[in-house]
Amino acid sequence: MVNIDTVYQRVLAIANKEQRGYITPLEFNLLANQAQLDVFEQYFYDRSQSARGPGNATHHSDVDSMLDEKISIFEAQVANLAIPADLYRLGSVIVVASPGRDVEAKYVSRKDWVTMAIAPLLKPTNNRPVYTRNAAGIQVYGTNNALLNGGWINYISIPNKVEWGYDVVGEKALHNGSPNRTFHFQHHSSEETELVIRILELAGVIIQDPGVIQYADGENMKQIQQEKQ
Repeated sequence: MVNIDTVYQRVLAIANKEQRGYITPLEFNLLANQAQLDVFEQYFYDRSQSARGPGNATHHSDVDSMLDEKISIFEAQVANLAIPADLYRLGSVIVVASPGRDVEAKYVSRKDWVTMAIAPLLKPTNNRPVYTRNAAGIQVYGTNNALLNGGWINYISIPNKVEWGYDVVGEKALHNGSPNRTFHFQHHSSEETELVIRILELAGVIIQDPGVIQYADGENMKQIQQEKQ
């Protein structure tokens, strides 16, 4: 987890340095949600690049391990075969093939299912189920093309909404850290600086002040140099 108040204070400190501009709480909350989504989606881009790029195997292994650790925070499970509202990427579909025996169903397109359903050698069984997916949900087929209902879904969820809660007192926004007003970043604790930088970049576009972005880039370079050392 990354504390949203810590991120907010760092963002303000940098943005306000030498009167670079004020970011209101409302603006910050909008930018924070966009920034966390950007950081989250970068995980999957980085993982695909790592898989296809040349280089040292040990280095790739370290990178992949760190990415897996960061992504694992968003792993979720739902105890039915309905598509979750917070679904980002579907993982595995598990069904109960028989009492005490759970198996993973294989995905097939609707087009392939039409062919598979009438081909004796391709038809699914309870021990070798398949599933299709549409707007209505997930359909799992087993022996005699019968629908299987018992099971669950493993998936990657989208990040929860974040919010820096506040009350306005004397025209000044004061932080309200109560659990029903403030919602922190789900991200790995190592992402704090990256979130600060992303928010500043977005804020720099909004307030038309390239100095904010330049300062954030400087902070980013310092972080990179420290990591190299």
